Amino acid sequence: MIRRLTPGLRYAAGFLRPAIAPSPRCVLALVMLGPLAVVVAAFAPAAWVAAPLLGLLLLALVLVDGALAGRLEEADVTAPAQAEIGQSAAITIKALLSRPAVVQAALALDPRLAPGGKLTATLADGRGEAIFTPTRRCHGAIETLWLRWTGPLGLGVRVERREIEASVRVLPSVAALRGPAMQTYLRDASLGLIARRLRGEGQMFETLTDYQPGMDRRRIDWKVSARHAHLYAKEYEVERNNPIVLAMDCGAAMCEPVAGLPRLDRAVTAALQMAWVALKAGDRISLFGFAARVLVSTPFITDTRDFHRLRLAAADLDYSPREANFTLALSTLAQKLGRRSLIVVFSEFSDPTSAELMLESIGRLIARHRVLFVCLRDEELETLAGDEPVDMEVLGGSVAASALLRQREWVMKRLRAMGVDVVEAAHDAIGPRLLDAYMAIRGRGGIG
Repeated sequence: MIRRLTPGLRYAAGFLRPAIAPSPRCVLALVMLGPLAVVVAAFAPAAWVAAPLLGLLLLALVLVDGALAGRLEEADVTAPAQAEIGQSAAITIKALLSRPAVVQAALALDPRLAPGGKLTATLADGRGEAIFTPTRRCHGAIETLWLRWTGPLGLGVRVERREIEASVRVLPSVAALRGPAMQTYLRDASLGLIARRLRGEGQMFETLTDYQPGMDRRRIDWKVSARHAHLYAKEYEVERNNPIVLAMDCGAAMCEPVAGLPRLDRAVTAALQMAWVALKAGDRISLFGFAARVLVSTPFITDTRDFHRLRLAAADLDYSPREANFTLALSTLAQKLGRRSLIVVFSEFSDPTSAELMLESIGRLIARHRVLFVCLRDEELETLAGDEPVDMEVLGGSVAASALLRQREWVMKRLRAMGVDVVEAAHDAIGPRLLDAYMAIRGRGGIG
């Protein structure tokens, strides 16, 4: 998005007029006049007026230098329409002056785009870039541009302010989808390469074929082979068109940061990786986000060409300070699903009460659907539990962390005992682990 600011807009909408301020060099000179004034007053009291006159002369030079610094004729700010969370992007700033000078630029913008809501850049030859790395999904506004440059004497500084009407939409990161690892995974999994019925894999019986050397002997149909006095082998069709729901918990527990990014954003990135692979495999994907109420519920997407719709819906998953209402959300989801589906629940629990409510709600789902529970390992708790007890405070923290880890393990065992598939991994391994779990479930024909 480009916002062009011309001199005709200089004083509109209450803009501040161009200002001239003392430079650091001028301030240093004024500070040095203080001791000089003391020396003059001590040895030549009649000449005390010299120090104030020198100060006034210096201030006059500041005004002259600021006037000679030149005026701002044009300013451009070019911001990307979209950026990915955790990925660096650049805002280009251009400033055309009546006199060449090195310009220092500062942008006031949404704090979710840059720490403190401020970006700085040095404009060489009137052009520069401000690099930012967003830490939250949002519609981040860019509000104000400040420009500063000095005069030829280095005593006066010209300052200009411009209001900016621009914003950057921060989307979930899909950098992993463009990497060589994902392309290798798709190639090895034989997904999305040929639009045909895939035989020889999966669990759905397709047909019988002549047994060929090299085939798995476990595929031989011995009854049919004995009847016809010829070896026949079974061929299976890969399960396709499976409905898959990505259920995202957006509650307070999922807003806690893990390695600089919220758990929710780590989960969204892993979910989009799985969605891409599932669409390549011919399955259908829907996104369901909830906190205290249902936030997002998309229709099923069946083609990779519509993947951008799923990504835009994931960008609208808001961070909630309230605990997730599993009872309301999962019962609402169950009512909307008319066919057995794979429901992938991305969640986190912080206390026994929320864990019990979550278990109860998931227990009602597994009667009709296949459930895959995904959570990130709590590396902070593991670190606290493993700390050496050098004092009572560290010992108390270690004991509390160990108790919470035992509680997490108990919840995971309860989920597995209920028949739920569980994926728990570190933030940098959750994506591949989730893909492996999905392919294993799909290969066993455990969805439809």
